[in-house]
Amino acid sequence: MEYDYKEAMKLDNQLCFPIYAAARAITSAYTPYLKPLGLTYTQYILFLVLWEKDGLTVGEICKRLMLDSGTLSPVLKKLRQQGYIEKSQSTADERSFIITLTEKGRMLQEKAKDIPLQVGKCVNIAPEKARLLYDLLYELLELTSDRSQ
Repeated sequence: MEYDYKEAMKLDNQLCFPIYAAARAITSAYTPYLKPLGLTYTQYILFLVLWEKDGLTVGEICKRLMLDSGTLSPVLKKLRQQGYIEKSQSTADERSFIITLTEKGRMLQEKAKDIPLQVGKCVNIAPEKARLLYDLLYELLELTSDRSQ
């Protein structure tokens, strides 16, 4: 069968588009819950990482969030200015910086604790389908990260 570029270039034939649109829709579902806390989605996922394990290097956070340091640096700067985190030079490697939560940053977890439950109610999908989607997306991420290296 011959390659039909006109068919291949239709929006409805792009795997990337429903992934992009779904990501935007789900991210926007967080807005009503994050806005009262003064957080963006990127700030929220950064907190999720630090609430799970505090005292990570900027590089470790970048890797965990699949973000580059140029994207993460302004987020860290703002949260530092707001008193949620502290940034200190690593004693093991002077080129690395350690990010730690302040008391204010740790207390924010209590205020944000119901966000996963609330957003889960907005995304009405059967748990088994949600798990399958989760697994497929991480498989896709692994495949695409293997190719980019």
